[in-house]
Amino acid sequence: MQGTLSKRIEMVNERIAKACHRSGRSTSEVKLVAVTKRVAVENMRDALQCGLDTFGENRVQELLNKYEDIGKAVKWHLIGHLQRNKAKYLAGKVELIHSLDRLELALLLDKLGNDQGIPWQVLVQVNVSGEDTKYGLSPEELPEFFDVVQDLQGIKVRGLMTMAPLEDDPEKTRPVFRNLRLLRDQIAQERPHFDLCHLSMGMTNDFEIAVEEGATLVRIGSAIFSSFYQ
Repeated sequence: MQGTLSKRIEMVNERIAKACHRSGRSTSEVKLVAVTKRVAVENMRDALQCGLDTFGENRVQELLNKYEDIGKAVKWHLIGHLQRNKAKYLAGKVELIHSLDRLELALLLDKLGNDQGIPWQVLVQVNVSGEDTKYGLSPEELPEFFDVVQDLQGIKVRGLMTMAPLEDDPEKTRPVFRNLRLLRDQIAQERPHFDLCHLSMGMTNDFEIAVEEGATLVRIGSAIFSSFYQ
């Protein structure tokens, strides 16, 4: 099994490298976040042995359960929707939250961060495609949102995240990723006190396009783990 995982990880890394080459980027600019939803702990340990060190979970409870087994041997990212009543359980466990999608959650995380003395590292989720089924702020809501969060001490906004529509032709996702990059660049220019170093975009179906458009974090699950899902 570990051999299969190793080959899959190698193939994904090769595809990332080729996308970087096509767009004139260094592979050091792109981080692979292995999405481990429905992946058993033993398979995650194998992936760790194969060189992966950052795991992304969609659900708080699943992350907490796996944290009990694996702990700080890896970096944990929460990439799914975060309910306010579960946020406190992640304190001290997650390196990055990709899914800050509303002001009330920002205010809660700010309070928790101030209470614990360590600010949360977060990305703002943007619904670039405008799909009703996706969480996230609209692009039009971003200026007001950033006006509020710039004064918060309990969170540090490190960039933006989006999810593109699932397309048969991944090339159709390019405008979504490009627009997120342009939004990030505009915010960074207008509000230079923010260190918006990350763009979390791209999944198994479209990550190469995302890398070409500036992704720094790609969230990849099935291209690595599809044979191991529970």
